[in-house]
Amino acid sequence: MTSIDMRYSILLVLLLTLLGCKPDKNEDPKPDTDLISGNYAPEAYTISIPKWMPPLPATPANELTKGGVALGRMLFYDPILSRDSTQACATCHQQTLGFTDGLANSKGIRGLNGTRNAMAIVNLAYNTRGFFWDGRSVDLEKQALLPIEDHLEMDDTWENVERKLRRHKDYPTRFREAFGISRKTELTRDLVVKAISQFERTLISAQSRYDRIVWAKDDFPSDEEQRGLELFFIEYANGQAHPGCSHCHFNPLFTDNNFHNNGLDNVPNLGAFKDLGRGKITSLLSDNGKFRTPTLRNIALSAPYMHDGRFKNLEEVLENYSKGGHDVANEDPNIVPFALTAQDKSDLIAFLKMLTDTSFVNNPAFSNPFKR
Repeated sequence: MTSIDMRYSILLVLLLTLLGCKPDKNEDPKPDTDLISGNYAPEAYTISIPKWMPPLPATPANELTKGGVALGRMLFYDPILSRDSTQACATCHQQTLGFTDGLANSKGIRGLNGTRNAMAIVNLAYNTRGFFWDGRSVDLEKQALLPIEDHLEMDDTWENVERKLRRHKDYPTRFREAFGISRKTELTRDLVVKAISQFERTLISAQSRYDRIVWAKDDFPSDEEQRGLELFFIEYANGQAHPGCSHCHFNPLFTDNNFHNNGLDNVPNLGAFKDLGRGKITSLLSDNGKFRTPTLRNIALSAPYMHDGRFKNLEEVLENYSKGGHDVANEDPNIVPFALTAQDKSDLIAFLKMLTDTSFVNNPAFSNPFKR
């Protein structure tokens, strides 16, 4: 090898070495930039609830703090959690729609439709029986883990989300203030979902017109509302069946947070449901076609209805229930046909509209913190 060839060889090796040492944009912070400055002085966050609501279940593994709730609110509204930064939790859970999205089936960042309707994020702090329509997640923290990596939702990976948050100019300090971490590498998915869950637990709706009339007793129902209220809670009168809606939608949460086959589908056997619902999670044939009872609070804002969004409005919902079910083996026994006049329907809808909590859907504490 000539001296010229030797020089070229050395230069080539040096060039390749330099190229090989180029920093990886996806790497976590280096040790000298990993430390987070800022104070950690957590303050407890207290949720104020009226006397007619039950006590909130304790969450000792994730106590609410002001810093944690504020951070969770930011994360809930920040599209940084999705692969292309176009979709946030709030995309499918909009405050003005009772934290739903107005679609039969929600769309993810690929523009693909999901298979189910976005559930209302209302009074979730009271739910101890599992989240999603099928109850697949036992608590809010585990629930918040799943949409990030769902290809029909945010379509990212948790590893990438962690990297984005660690490199962000503000989030590491906010995570320190909320959870006391001292290094960016300690900013993990577990803390992300803890923060989001803290914010979601504050979303308490308990100040509707119904509450002001029935509990606070500082208002009076119209004749139509009163008739609707009686229809909603009465099961039988004058020898005739009535809706009896309160079997599953009872005071004061207007949900039992349980799972029922509410008679939507006429199938030849329990294995024939298009969507197995709860049964897919438990592998119990008797759970096929069962879905979690949604709350009726703010129900007038959260159309369309049912787990698949099949009914456009409350009139269609009432018409379906008045027909009864299909005698499928595991149908809820309270699904029976009942007569509804046009006046009855109007009265029931007037009652359901009483459950709209305008203070909830306009509460600035629940709104997008990035829009001032």
